[in-house]
Amino acid sequence: MESLIKKLRLAGLAAASVLAMNTASAKDITLAYVANSMQFPYDVALGKGFQDACKELGCKALVLDARASVERQGNVIDDLIAQKVDGIAMIAVDSVVARTWVDRAADSNIPFVAAAVQIGDPNKVPIRQVYGKLTALVTTDDVVAGERAGELAARILPKDHVAKIGIVEGAPGFAVVRQRTEGFKNALEKAGVKYQIVASQPTDWTPAKGESVCQNMLTANSDLDLVFSQADDMALGCARALRSSGSKAKLIATAGGSRLGNEAIRNGGIDGSVCTRPQMVGRLAAQALYDAVTGKNTRRAQFVTYDTPVITKANLTVCPAEW
Repeated sequence: MESLIKKLRLAGLAAASVLAMNTASAKDITLAYVANSMQFPYDVALGKGFQDACKELGCKALVLDARASVERQGNVIDDLIAQKVDGIAMIAVDSVVARTWVDRAADSNIPFVAAAVQIGDPNKVPIRQVYGKLTALVTTDDVVAGERAGELAARILPKDHVAKIGIVEGAPGFAVVRQRTEGFKNALEKAGVKYQIVASQPTDWTPAKGESVCQNMLTANSDLDLVFSQADDMALGCARALRSSGSKAKLIATAGGSRLGNEAIRNGGIDGSVCTRPQMVGRLAAQALYDAVTGKNTRRAQFVTYDTPVITKANLTVCPAEW
């Protein structure tokens, strides 16, 4: 009996020691998030979600700004690897160049998560493919987001003629530009909509550029039926262009769920969008890194996403603004 009690005591001490070590290791874990540019509300919101998740998990979060510079982002990643941080998440400024950074982190056994942007050539990387040396790609499923925007467009486009559509794209070099357009077209074709893409122009993800692009489209095609903006920010600028020109074109977007975007939907400036949750992306990125560092989940090349419902004036509550 005394022997059994002694064994139980030893087991209890061992369990307490393991718990203490786990608690200490959580406090010692440092995870870094490197934004594309903190001038973008999306990047800021993702960082908030990342920090909030780290706080709940008991680890330390570093949030760093590449200021939309490939060189600066590369230098930041190199510094983090040299400092031996425990994990890195990043919105890549250049998804092709970023592959070398992921490789270097992998060589140093540092888990790496791509947030919102695939790693690899955006014109060649298959949809939903995750670069093999990544812990995970944590992102909106942008093909699905495009499809949901296309489904909304199919409901509101005219049926008595071939609909003329203009597409306000994101910045060149992002795989999401191709993916959102692909999903959008897939949905229109599945619905049997007769349409023509009469204009498709890139932006820098800003409202100002969205306004400029839409003005150009309306000048060349005054009878546009619909504008599809690949993000809320450009849609806000496009709404101004539509309003000032007196155009009756419908306006829908993806990457919705921003405070200003939701307000524009409520006021009728934007007809609808597709919910995007950057804070959720940040949370999921931090969790994936934490699980990899602590050994809870050491799988590579995971694809991690979340639900993205269509949002209109009738159901804004399903997508509370996160940015």
